[in-house]
Amino acid sequence: MNEEQKPMISRIDHVSLAVKDFKQAREFFEKIFGAVRGVGAREESLKYFWNIFSLGDLSRLEIMEPTGQGSFLDNFLSPRKTGGVHHMSLETPDIQKFKAHLDHHGIPYFGYAEIGEIWKELFIHPRDAFGVLIQVAEMADPNDYLAETVKHPEGSRWTIQKNAAGARLTLAHPGGGTVAVNLSPEEIGALVADLQAAM
Repeated sequence: MNEEQKPMISRIDHVSLAVKDFKQAREFFEKIFGAVRGVGAREESLKYFWNIFSLGDLSRLEIMEPTGQGSFLDNFLSPRKTGGVHHMSLETPDIQKFKAHLDHHGIPYFGYAEIGEIWKELFIHPRDAFGVLIQVAEMADPNDYLAETVKHPEGSRWTIQKNAAGARLTLAHPGGGTVAVNLSPEEIGALVADLQAAM
């Protein structure tokens, strides 16, 4: 695959919820869905708090809560009882190329911002994206936002654990976290043969 064929979007990074009660929402997603709490921070200029949670292998959720009057979330939350889906975040490997892609297709965007090389983002308004606020972000390392318990150990991009059915192969995912698959003895043999043939 050459540079021109590379996808503009790597994956859906997370779905973001804006809520009125962060503690209540956190407890719901942790207790009911097994969400694992990752990195969070207060953004004083916009008066809100955000926190990333991992669900399963590769799914992520952000929960945002206002931290005071005049939060940028006020207008969104005012007509809602407890909260709702605020935006969807997509990861791009190159935000400058994605900006040019949007310009080429006449799609307006707003809120372009950079936090050094760590995070670069822009937004597409719901009126231009079929009713959905879309955040597009380029990030240095998606693992920076995850809990240690859901990251792959450093030093190798895979681990193998023997189990009763064969083995469990766990791979470090380029989008952060891991993805795992259980393999039968027959599948292990076929995988070994395919790897040897590829060398």
